[in-house]
Amino acid sequence: MTLSDPDALPARPSPYVAFTYPAFTLFFTGKFLATFCAQVVSVAVGWQVYDITRNPLDLGLVGLAQFAPAILLVLVTGAAADRFNRKLIVLTCILAEIACVGGLFALTWAGNVQIWPILSILVGFGTARAFLGPASQSILPNLVRVQHLPNALAFNTMSWQIATIVGPVAGGLAYGLGALAAYGAAAALMAGGMILIALMRAPIQMPQERGGWTDVVAGFAYVWRAKIVLGAISLDLFAVLLSGATALMPAYARDILQVGPEGLGLLRAAPGIGAIAIALLLTVRPIRDHAGVIMFVAVGLFGLATTVFGLSETLWLSVAALMVMGASDMVSVYIREILVQVSTPDEVRGRVNAVNMVFVGASNELGEFRAGTMAHLIGIVPAVAFGGLAAIGVAGLWAWWFPALRRTRRLDGT
Repeated sequence: MTLSDPDALPARPSPYVAFTYPAFTLFFTGKFLATFCAQVVSVAVGWQVYDITRNPLDLGLVGLAQFAPAILLVLVTGAAADRFNRKLIVLTCILAEIACVGGLFALTWAGNVQIWPILSILVGFGTARAFLGPASQSILPNLVRVQHLPNALAFNTMSWQIATIVGPVAGGLAYGLGALAAYGAAAALMAGGMILIALMRAPIQMPQERGGWTDVVAGFAYVWRAKIVLGAISLDLFAVLLSGATALMPAYARDILQVGPEGLGLLRAAPGIGAIAIALLLTVRPIRDHAGVIMFVAVGLFGLATTVFGLSETLWLSVAALMVMGASDMVSVYIREILVQVSTPDEVRGRVNAVNMVFVGASNELGEFRAGTMAHLIGIVPAVAFGGLAAIGVAGLWAWWFPALRRTRRLDGT
């Protein structure tokens, strides 16, 4: 099947139409395995670092080490995705991630593990992710027809969410056997994902003429002009930056809920459980109207659920709140990604996705640093609870500041 052959398309598109494209199927599976491994490593590193120092600030440093390369290299990563073979970039980055996981394995094998060598390796891991994000996001619109892009994006996001369900649980169980088991399994499965993506027949990119400074910053210029895109990605940035609680889950598991690595895996999986339920719903009942209003409501609900999680002292309530967080975040991610991908020309898609990934990285990794720092200063519970209330405030302010985003109704580019 090729993208240029209209007869190859199914006569009546089904909720699974994206999988009629073999390239997408390979991409979906390979990216799932790579993301699954990243989740295993994330749980193992977080637990290992907290075992070493028992300081929530160091959990924040783990997030910062992975995010810093994305913001420092944003002008390079997006340009690379627009000028070089995106598939080759993805494969090279996954190979680099495997090398970093191997480094963590070697450090653990040697014994006497210290936090600074771990953070150094995580900087390398973050550098690979900085190049991987724009390239992989920019490939997706080239694998399916534009009318099937929302379906592909829903499944692509669902792939990530499935990995966040299975990965943390597997990571917690593997770490129960030892950090070596977690890192070894992650490296092996990541290699499997790389092989699948290598088999994918992605469209060939035409080389682009290298421009000057204006060409380099084209992604930022486009986002600034497209106020709907700017509002959507900045809403996610500030809401999750202020309310992120993922980095503190090892501390919650050990000190507040008093559960072990398996309990930590359950906490890490809970947002994914909620998200995957909504993702499945979106594949059969996509958002067709009032997308902007739905997005703001989802972000407000995310903040409310974060506050409940921060105040909870029982495992079942914490898991329920995290499931609501994941479900509402999935709605926001779904709307944002479609808005960005559908409205962005392919010639600047890599650079725009690099900007988007910086915003996403800031909301996650930098948000983890914010959470760890605040927990160190005012305590774990206040840091999370106040962050959730701040996210609710952000949703209200952005609905006022970006009326065009609030009035957005359709997601099909019309």
